[in-house]
Amino acid sequence: MTQVTGHAAPARATRPDEVSVNGVIISRAEIAREIQNHHATTPAQAWHAAARALVVRELLLAEADRLDIAARPAAHPDGSRETDEEATIRALLEQEVKVPTADTATCRRHFERHRASFRTDDLFEVAHILIPAAPDDAGGRAEARATAQALIAQILSGEAAFEAMASAHSACPSREVGGSLGQIGRGQTVAEFEAALSTMAPGSVHPTPVETRYGFHIVHLAHRIDGRDLPFEAVEPVIAGHLELTSWHIAVRQYLSLLVGRAQIRGVAMDGAASPLVQ
Repeated sequence: MTQVTGHAAPARATRPDEVSVNGVIISRAEIAREIQNHHATTPAQAWHAAARALVVRELLLAEADRLDIAARPAAHPDGSRETDEEATIRALLEQEVKVPTADTATCRRHFERHRASFRTDDLFEVAHILIPAAPDDAGGRAEARATAQALIAQILSGEAAFEAMASAHSACPSREVGGSLGQIGRGQTVAEFEAALSTMAPGSVHPTPVETRYGFHIVHLAHRIDGRDLPFEAVEPVIAGHLELTSWHIAVRQYLSLLVGRAQIRGVAMDGAASPLVQ
């Protein structure tokens, strides 16, 4: 049974005098070095996250020692090598944590439930003219909007070509190529710009200035290539990898819960503590 001294809340403001796992002391110096790997709202929360991570490490290394698992460090693709501790923990988990292989039927069920995720992105061939204005400059934004509206009127009436207006008025470096941004996909622009593109017909200029934090944009959509649904056969390996990794995360958490449950842990609460291996 896990034993915890001090307060039970993991985010407490005070630190215990000593953290130990089955009598093995985890020093304050070790915890201080580990803190850099944990982002938290407060220093106390970071301290406790670091302490819990070191408790998990000690539990895993002790279990590997009990099972006589030896370290065989592997090389990483970048040429570096695992530490002995990393290799030992990896070997332990490979031996003790087993997850089923995702078969074709399971992958297909996932595919059918998430069809929208397995589609190529829409592509837009776009040009724009940026009339800049700072977000907190009300007067400047009003002036920029008026300028953009006037330019749109000239372009739509045929008085001026879009490319010429971009070269003369845009604050974006794309003015050097007539405002062209080339082909862009979903998520490559700010939300307001993307929303405007989704309503436009190819070959059109947006009838009103598109407002973003950068100012006001005059948007021309030259072409649009709609995304297409990907066939199941093309994405089955990706789905299988995702399902197996998710299952592995769950299995590791359950395995760690078993180790925590039969250990004597003092100085830090482990309830709800996530493994540093499965963030």
